[in-house]
Amino acid sequence: MKAPDSLVLQIGAWRVDPALDEVSKDGTAVKLEPRTMRLLVCLAEHAGQVVSVEQLLDEVWKDVVVTPNSVYHAVAALRRVLGDKTKDPTYIANILRRGYRLIAPVAPWVDSHPVAAPNSSTMLGESSPPPQLPATDTRRSRFRWFGLAASIGLALALAYSSVGIFAPHKLMLVVLPFENLSGDAGRDYFSDGMTEELITQLGSLDPDRLGVIARTSAMQYKGAHKDVAQIGKELGVNYLLEGSVRGSSDRVRVTAQLIVTKDQTHIWAQSFDRESSDILKLQSEVARAIADKIQLTLSPQTTARLTQALSVDPQAHEAYLEGLEAENLRTKPAFERAVAAFNRAIALDPRYALAYAELARTYSLGTVVGLGIPSDMMSKARTAATKALEIDDSIAAAHTTMGFIHAHFDFDWAGAEREFRRAIQLNPSEAYGHLFYSNSLLSPLGRHDEAIAEMKIAIRLDPLSAPVDSFLGRTYLWARRYNDALAHLQKSVQRFPNFALTHMRLAHLYTYIDRFNDAIAEETKARLLSGQDVRDAIKQEDALRSTLAARGQRGYWEKVLEFSQSGGNAPEAYTSSYGIAILYARLGDNDKALESLEQAYTERHPAMAEIGIEPALDPLRADIRFRGLLSRVGLTQ
Repeated sequence: MKAPDSLVLQIGAWRVDPALDEVSKDGTAVKLEPRTMRLLVCLAEHAGQVVSVEQLLDEVWKDVVVTPNSVYHAVAALRRVLGDKTKDPTYIANILRRGYRLIAPVAPWVDSHPVAAPNSSTMLGESSPPPQLPATDTRRSRFRWFGLAASIGLALALAYSSVGIFAPHKLMLVVLPFENLSGDAGRDYFSDGMTEELITQLGSLDPDRLGVIARTSAMQYKGAHKDVAQIGKELGVNYLLEGSVRGSSDRVRVTAQLIVTKDQTHIWAQSFDRESSDILKLQSEVARAIADKIQLTLSPQTTARLTQALSVDPQAHEAYLEGLEAENLRTKPAFERAVAAFNRAIALDPRYALAYAELARTYSLGTVVGLGIPSDMMSKARTAATKALEIDDSIAAAHTTMGFIHAHFDFDWAGAEREFRRAIQLNPSEAYGHLFYSNSLLSPLGRHDEAIAEMKIAIRLDPLSAPVDSFLGRTYLWARRYNDALAHLQKSVQRFPNFALTHMRLAHLYTYIDRFNDAIAEETKARLLSGQDVRDAIKQEDALRSTLAARGQRGYWEKVLEFSQSGGNAPEAYTSSYGIAILYARLGDNDKALESLEQAYTERHPAMAEIGIEPALDPLRADIRFRGLLSRVGLTQ
């Protein structure tokens, strides 16, 4: 539908017609991708203002699951068309760590001629100077002009969204937990593992067209027997894949069906009966069938991967699935079982790349649950991830782990970003890829808008995951957006009331906004949910409240330090060298805080990557010793 002429714009030297997705200059017209045009319109709506990456994702990509890379690529494409330069821009300025600003004049195009704006000689492409405004009117006119540009942009947005030109095209799918038909509940790990493997397969099929809900959220529906339409609404998905698995030592039978959630139409169903060694080929067949039914466009690399799926030793695959089940529990005893299972799978099949990748992930995350000394865990994780990528460079999880190692152990920020981006490119539906890119790199480097945008993508992909949801609150806190952090964490504890870590993060936040009694209440909830004896938890709560009443905030921090040194067991308790450093900083003892940070650096404590953004450490930032630490971890003030 052709838009009225009044909705055609003049931006700099270019005539911009969003209805045709076309820009033209000097008689030459160039077609833009619809979303690239929407990006240009969005910038025009806010002409002269900085528009953050997060805002562009919200306004241009809406509910489509994409990463900030989509913004960068779209801006780069737009600059190429407009003939703009990054270092000396005429149209789009890159505002470091904040976003983008359209700096070219904007005007409506009327009767094939632009309405001249102040200082518009570049826009008009004329050699004669534009009319000069009186000096006293310049500022007022500029504000009127920006208001006009914004009104034009709003009209454009409303007009074109109403005809669906910018409607999101990304499909979302959830793989429900496959039913175990073996008759042995002890083999749930096999059907659950099949579910997880299919989620990974499908998530990397056609990233621009299909997003897949993560395992954590999908597993919430195990045995739930909810209506398909209800699941579709709860998760915001277009398709649902469900099925069953019956496995034995030598054969496996899988039945699967694909359902449209809107009207519960079954558009595909098939049974597969294969030798156990061909389980990976079976999964590839399911993936190809689904790609065909929902009309995905597979890259040559993806097609080759699906058609060249290798056989796997059945016992190695069983061990691998046992390892996945244990790893997903995220506890020290479970991680120990996972390490043993993955090593058993590797011993049975030394070329089992996925087993190496998950072993690497278990070691790297083991630093959080106390699986071993951080330096030892990271070294083992690096060895396993390197081996996985030597065998198969297309495993997204291995790249994510390498990014984690580069950030938290090597302090190699360029290497970390390269690995995280590669992981997301390979499988944009892997929620933890976005989460770790956000909290291991973007937040530590102060790129807070990007970090928040990545966390929102992770939550969209894994909406029922308490750990993922909780971390956005911490991301807001690191950005010093305390109101947003408070609103999100309060909402998160309502959604996931039994997740201890969110209560502890909320307590941490309350101390920054001088709500210490609320902090104590949340700490107590966290301790109880972590398994602390009720009497001990109440005793600690009473001690904190009485000390706070008698001695104020300093008394509170002294009591927390006392508990930590005696071995508290609340989540994220201040018991590590890094945590003790935070307590000393809150007490104003900078010398002891710096001593503890030096110890944490020597130990390669993973949280050392966060010293540039942790608010508790702000009192240390003027100290030359702290600046030296920042330099050693590759960060600057």
